[in-house]
Amino acid sequence: MTQQQTVLLTDRAWPDDSIERGIIEDAGFGLVAGPADPAPVDIIDALIAEHQPAAILTCWATVSAGAIASSDPLRVVARMGVGLDNIAVSAATERGVQVTNVPDYCVEEVSDHAVGLALAWTRGLAAADREVRAGKWNPAGARPRRLSTLTCGVIGYGRIGRATAAKLRALGARVVISDPHPPADTGGIEVMPLDGLLAASDVVVLHAPLIPQTHHLISERELALLPQGAFVINVSRGGLIDTAALIASLQTGHLGGAGLDVLEEEPTVPAELLAHPGVIVTPHIAFASDSSVIDLRRSAAEEVVRVLRGEAAHYPCNTPSPLATGVSS
Repeated sequence: MTQQQTVLLTDRAWPDDSIERGIIEDAGFGLVAGPADPAPVDIIDALIAEHQPAAILTCWATVSAGAIASSDPLRVVARMGVGLDNIAVSAATERGVQVTNVPDYCVEEVSDHAVGLALAWTRGLAAADREVRAGKWNPAGARPRRLSTLTCGVIGYGRIGRATAAKLRALGARVVISDPHPPADTGGIEVMPLDGLLAASDVVVLHAPLIPQTHHLISERELALLPQGAFVINVSRGGLIDTAALIASLQTGHLGGAGLDVLEEEPTVPAELLAHPGVIVTPHIAFASDSSVIDLRRSAAEEVVRVLRGEAAHYPCNTPSPLATGVSS
């Protein structure tokens, strides 16, 4: 009798595992769920070593090289999201383990969130709300800006970057983009080198992945290139921005504000960011909506089933080594 293959769900950003469990168990596999909140690396390593999963579903928890090496049956690590910075992709590739993600589930949500942060800043919504709640009614002190007179720079022109650019253009803003591999057809949007985009942009939106080359993509030098009073939006990964440099630029008054859905050390929010009136912080929710989370959970679980059945992944993120040894076929 063949032993049932196990799928380990390391963590989740939703109340239960009913969708994942239904899809996995209906396919004839077993699901083991770890803690909802992402546990430290050593706890995740121990879970994987203990349960010897054939597949790992992970939201934010780190799946280390050691964890990947510890499970002989492991065939797929599925990221329940887009970015892969919490997965040791190279280690998986070397061991013949497929890595997948869900690149298209939250395009509308993240782009909406980015545009919402831009509008909240240009209209002064967050600052005005805070003042009214504090008992201050001062319309004469408001300093809203007209978005259609501003230049918005979008860094990263993938699915989400394209959606954000289209929405900002629909609101009348001039949009420029920077991407190391821009498409041939950008719909008439000007492509600029990063430094040129920063110098030209009143609002900068980050839609880049966090990889070694983009860590602290925006630091002291880059912030200094921005026009006085500019606004930076990050709805991608916290490590794209050097937090210390961001805080310093805000405190000198060179940077007018920031809209941050992601931070370098989540969930820790530096006190200097909380104290600044031009900063808006949301708790890593740009991806979320009633529809997108269901799409995400279903797509990731179905990808696992696909790979465990020997079918091709719909969203492969690596090319597993065919020469890997010690990996179950």
